[in-house]
Amino acid sequence: MVVATQEMKIPTIDLSGKESHVSKVIVEACEEYGFFKVINHGVPHHIIRTMEHEGFEFFQKPLPEKERVGSANPFGYGNKNIGLSGDQGELEYLLLQTNQNSLHNTSKLISNASSNFSYTVVGYVEAVRRLACEILGLMAKGLGPGLPNSYFAALLTDCHSDSLFRLNHYPPMRHRGNAVGFGEHSDPQILTLLTSNDVPGLQISLPNGRWLPVTPDPLAFCVIVGDLLQFMTNGKFKSVRHRAMANTSSTEPRLSMAFFGGPPPETTICCPPQLLKLNKPLYKAFTWAEYKSHTYVHRLGDTRLNRFKLP
Repeated sequence: MVVATQEMKIPTIDLSGKESHVSKVIVEACEEYGFFKVINHGVPHHIIRTMEHEGFEFFQKPLPEKERVGSANPFGYGNKNIGLSGDQGELEYLLLQTNQNSLHNTSKLISNASSNFSYTVVGYVEAVRRLACEILGLMAKGLGPGLPNSYFAALLTDCHSDSLFRLNHYPPMRHRGNAVGFGEHSDPQILTLLTSNDVPGLQISLPNGRWLPVTPDPLAFCVIVGDLLQFMTNGKFKSVRHRAMANTSSTEPRLSMAFFGGPPPETTICCPPQLLKLNKPLYKAFTWAEYKSHTYVHRLGDTRLNRFKLP
């Protein structure tokens, strides 16, 4: 079932609907927008709220305590400087690797009760990873016969999966006009699952170039098609460009939580032959490690995909 969203004309997809219909409308949303929301997604509300609470607890700490985690290079705590290429924004953030050893070590620097933070992040990441795999399975099913339902999802369940978890904190900034909180960009990974508290800020770029605000819904997840999914579907799915505006509309802080589903670094990224029966490949093959290295030397607004197009 697709729930009409009056404010943005982008589907909110009920994952409890009939599987064949759900996979069909997911594919349509990926083709047209590269973005959709999901409800009845199966991630318990208390897991989301507990993670949100831990996030706010961290960002409320004095700056010296937050900086104990280490500057984001790329992992750790960042404030305004949000990219290795000099990108800036009106936010602070915490970027974490999702393997348990890394989470445990970081947690010891975040909280005296480090086990609470580590336990919360691990539980949240695993719940959202399962949701990401479910959605990727529905995408594969909707792309047609011959493509295994596990084709994309298997890349996130591999023990060497290079997935990330990011908490973005946008404090209230009144009287700043149209200041940008996080600049225009696409996500380089396979897909992103994002949720936030009930404070607006996220915008997506429509095919006509218009920026469209996304009304926040704490009960839904936003699903964002990443660059790798565009490559692996030979351009059928669109890696959507998006941004977050500075938090000027509320006295409440905005917190977004993003899971970036990435494959193992040495994974070869190419379109499966099942999707090339009637079309020539648009992109050359490369590894995720190669593409990730390429993204780090570009500013947020740069277009990265063109470099990998075939003549």
